[in-house]
Amino acid sequence: MIRYNSWPIGKLSKDMQRTELYQIKELGYLWDDPRDVIEIFENKVAKFAGSRYAVSCDCCTHGLFLVLKYFNGMKKITIPKHTYISVPMLIEQAGYTYKFEDLEWSGEYQLSPYLLYDSAVRWTKGMYLGGDSIQVISFQIKKRIPIGRGGMILTNDKVIADKLRLMSYDGRDLDTAYDNPNHIKCVGYHFYMTPEDAARGILLMDKTSEINEDSGGWKNYPDLSQLPFFKGDL
Repeated sequence: MIRYNSWPIGKLSKDMQRTELYQIKELGYLWDDPRDVIEIFENKVAKFAGSRYAVSCDCCTHGLFLVLKYFNGMKKITIPKHTYISVPMLIEQAGYTYKFEDLEWSGEYQLSPYLLYDSAVRWTKGMYLGGDSIQVISFQIKKRIPIGRGGMILTNDKVIADKLRLMSYDGRDLDTAYDNPNHIKCVGYHFYMTPEDAARGILLMDKTSEINEDSGGWKNYPDLSQLPFFKGDL
């Protein structure tokens, strides 16, 4: 089933298109529908990290946001005072409040009290923590797999994975025809990863070392508790 039709204006000539989709075919990756490439990348990341499922999205920030919206909680979330500025912002946008803690961390940290981890600066084989943990990876330009922009949510829970995948695609069931009145299953967000970015991720994974040191930690970020914009308790 073709789920990703081009617009009626037609396709660009090959010399005007991004090359990654052609490159992975040349390497032996088989796909017919461009969205199949996203599934290939998700499965590849899940196997690499050690989780049962991986759900792609357009950035780590939006991955964390989707998980918090899925939880639909009203708790105050504790995060390190040294982190990227989008994290307290997304927490508020998802309907929560936040509190800063003085924590020295490397690679990843927990958004407590949930078993949710911002793993933006960790990329090494077997990195998934297991159990009920949910980790969100970044593929931003400075990370180990520098797609440019992108994220991945790791989980062992199929129910969570299926719901997050729906949410990332505007609530749409991609296995149901677009003109079917029942193809929208939930409130969603326009946070999906493109097939071209997924293909670039596949290419980069095949050329990147499996075992890596963390690419960042608390020392790489400002103390947000000292910035007047942020109102979280310490």
